[in-house]
Amino acid sequence: MNLVLLHSHIGVFQLLLLLIMLLSIVLFVLAIISVISNNFKNNDKLIWVLVILLVPFFGPILYFIIGRKTRIKKA
Repeated sequence: MNLVLLHSHIGVFQLLLLLIMLLSIVLFVLAIISVISNNFKNNDKLIWVLVILLVPFFGPILYFIIGRKTRIKKA
């Protein structure tokens, strides 16, 4: 049986790149879910969705650093 993974030449750089891509996807999904499930003042929800969608990788990071503080706390 010929396993492709055993014969492929995956280096450290490729594994690091794959890890960064997976982290980016996970952050994106978590940020979108967080924005949709919480309430914000005025049009902040729309603004955060656009930031997350239009600024890859850094948009979700900005939301988790800045945006989570601006959401309306549930009583």
